[in-house]
Amino acid sequence: MGTEELLANQSGMEFELTADQKALQQMTRDFAEREIRPGVMKYDESQEFPLDIVKKMAGLGFMGMTWPEELGGAGLTDLDAIIIIEELAKVDPSVALTVASHNSLCTGHIMEFGSDEQKRKYVPDLAAGRNLGAWALTEPGSGSDAGGMKTFATRDGSDWILNGSKTFITQGSVGSTYVVMVMTDREKGKGSITAFLLEKGMKGFSIGKKENKLGMRCSDTATLIFENVRVPGGNVIGNVGDGFKQALSVLDSGRVGIAALSVGIAQGALDASIKYAQERQQFDKHLSEFQAIQWKLADMATDIAAARLLTQRAAWMKTRGMDINLAVAQAKYFASEMAVRATNEAVQIHGGYGFIKEFPVEKLYRDVKLMTIGEGTSEVQKMVIARNLLQH
Repeated sequence: MGTEELLANQSGMEFELTADQKALQQMTRDFAEREIRPGVMKYDESQEFPLDIVKKMAGLGFMGMTWPEELGGAGLTDLDAIIIIEELAKVDPSVALTVASHNSLCTGHIMEFGSDEQKRKYVPDLAAGRNLGAWALTEPGSGSDAGGMKTFATRDGSDWILNGSKTFITQGSVGSTYVVMVMTDREKGKGSITAFLLEKGMKGFSIGKKENKLGMRCSDTATLIFENVRVPGGNVIGNVGDGFKQALSVLDSGRVGIAALSVGIAQGALDASIKYAQERQQFDKHLSEFQAIQWKLADMATDIAAARLLTQRAAWMKTRGMDINLAVAQAKYFASEMAVRATNEAVQIHGGYGFIKEFPVEKLYRDVKLMTIGEGTSEVQKMVIARNLLQH
């Protein structure tokens, strides 16, 4: 049995992919090879958002993977979702990031904390891919330190007036629906952070610079600018002041997807390395015959298997409504750091060819670094893990 077919063997979990999950995996794999791989470098070099691919993925239910069918979702489980993300990430991590962030952050926040009215209004278009979602927490001066947030909202009757900016926002310029975290009381600090629903086209809401990035180049990343944006009181998600707690929960859920994305990148790097090692000859031998190369491949495969199990355990726990704070931090931390090591080794195995764009490991090497930064750096994950260990 291959490592991709194993789900877990911990705490009573011992099973393989169901027939439906295997079919989903194969369908996603075939789609990625047929529809995504031919244009990977075109989109990477142009930094054009692959809207045509997103529309096709929406038709397969990828833009509303785990949301209920009555709201336009596909009704899949969290385990199903990470299968999709991993398969997409093997071919183009940028596309996988679009799917993961759209589902887990913006839509995920609305589904977890929004009112029934907000869900009915926004989720069907998001789940069907008619609208793209963006989730805005980070600012130019506050990343991991959300308490340093400057974007501020002031009450004006039943409405709120927003001023400030957000940076590094995925789907920032192509989104239509935005969940934005805003400070509402400077004295209370992060205890006053509140989540607001904004729509593209609101007066005073504009899109700033689109980032020119090292990797993930066709995943849209942009700055949001708010200049006296009037937001109805009905667009507050949950209670005023609950935004920070909501954001922590949303990030926990999102980290499952980032872990799966990391596993997919590493698996893509391993697959490419095995193929190259079996084809490339040096000193009248295939690279795969050299023990030094064999050991690199063995280490990569073992690390990937461990990261996949951690990720699937976290998804399994999430599906069952368990506390995932520790599990997702471990999965995201280990998987992202593992993927950096794996892609580094993949480039080394390819030698000079690993440094040119004709071989897929060059792009995977650039894309992977975001995994140790986005949705909580590796250092933040270690803080979370340590806090869980020491509070008992």
